[in-house]
Amino acid sequence: MALSSSPLRFTVRRCQPQLVPPAIPTPHELKLLSDIDDQEALRFHSPAILIYGKQASMAEKDPVEMIRQALSQTLVFYYPLAGRVREGPHRKLMVDCTGEGAMFIEADADVTLAQFGDSLQPPFPCFHELLYHVPGSQQITNTPLLLVQVTRLKCGGFILAFSINHTMCDGTGVSQFINTWADMARGSTKPSIPPVWCRELLMARHPPRITCNHREYEHVPDTIEGTITSTEHDMVQRSFFFGPSQIAAIRLLVPPHLQRCTTFDIITACFWRCRTKALQIEADEEVRMMVIVNGRARFNPPLPVGYYGNAIAFPAAVTTAGKLCENPFGYAVELIKKVKGVVTEEYMHSVADLMVIKDRCMFTTIRSCIISDLTRGRFREVDFGWGEAVYGGVAQAGIGSFLGGTCQVLHKNAKGEEGIVLPIWLPAQAMNRFAKELDNMFGNQNQTTIASPTFIMASL
Repeated sequence: MALSSSPLRFTVRRCQPQLVPPAIPTPHELKLLSDIDDQEALRFHSPAILIYGKQASMAEKDPVEMIRQALSQTLVFYYPLAGRVREGPHRKLMVDCTGEGAMFIEADADVTLAQFGDSLQPPFPCFHELLYHVPGSQQITNTPLLLVQVTRLKCGGFILAFSINHTMCDGTGVSQFINTWADMARGSTKPSIPPVWCRELLMARHPPRITCNHREYEHVPDTIEGTITSTEHDMVQRSFFFGPSQIAAIRLLVPPHLQRCTTFDIITACFWRCRTKALQIEADEEVRMMVIVNGRARFNPPLPVGYYGNAIAFPAAVTTAGKLCENPFGYAVELIKKVKGVVTEEYMHSVADLMVIKDRCMFTTIRSCIISDLTRGRFREVDFGWGEAVYGGVAQAGIGSFLGGTCQVLHKNAKGEEGIVLPIWLPAQAMNRFAKELDNMFGNQNQTTIASPTFIMASL
């Protein structure tokens, strides 16, 4: 059920962007990124948003100043994030640790938290006002690696929005960084988990050799079927909530031998199946679901605690649209469950080698989607002194410029139910079909859509 019928509009008054350097001088050096870090798929700035309500005990505190000062202190320990990425021969990326700092914007908005409605999730009204894209800030090289805007609200709450260069860290790394940042705001003087660089652990071998099957990087010729036609260029962004009743309804469709599958597995399988039906892809066409897997624990020994670089792989489950949609739901669940298990230490090294051999290529985007589990990041629990965030997670659907990407984010809905929110992009007509397919899987509970759509011109 859509909760708002007219878009919320408000005015944001921004101060001039300023650089926030580390609080004390830090090493000036050149540090290579790993061959997992600098692949094409990660060359974008990933936006996130944390929304906080008024806290009586913090009435005399200015969130802008506290967060800015804490950022400066945090960058002492994460000093590469105060530098700039450079590109060398063979598209190799490295960090020039210049100590210039992160870009920071102070702002005030003439709106209260209540005006956003009872439930906050992507798409956020006027997000471009809550995180101003400073000209040039979306480039990958020679620009700040972290862009931050703190916007005070009329009610005493505030919004922290930021984007971070994804070549520097994955979701686990961002979580580690932002929790340190919040700890510093609350008075800590050093990180509880010291950051670890060690990017050499995920460099390509000499000589590089592809030893695993990487269907996520296959070259797939485009076809008319399953692509966006000229009549469907209006893309819609919408979030869907999976609460206890919705998850229970989907679990009823899972066969006994798969009952131990995770909530992530069934939501991912549900999304893949409903999306494929909604896009009306021809039955004999191949479709793929790439699952972002954290590879830290797949190493022996595991990667060092505190490693904040990209330690992820995107293994792909591949089948035909016909098999995915016509088989029982357990077929999709089993594919997702199985593909997560293919990531090993050897698989990670094979990906790094593939990047060197294949010029740091992009993953397959034709008839593909990709999903990340951000529930373990627990971004909503990040506490700068104002307690738990009302919302904490991704700011929008998509993975960089690829609109077929989504994330599972912990969320509490207007009823106070704990669950998972899934923000997605689809063509307008396909989005309506997706919502109907999801309703069918939920048993027509009429509780699927929880956000008004945002329309943009784009291609999937």
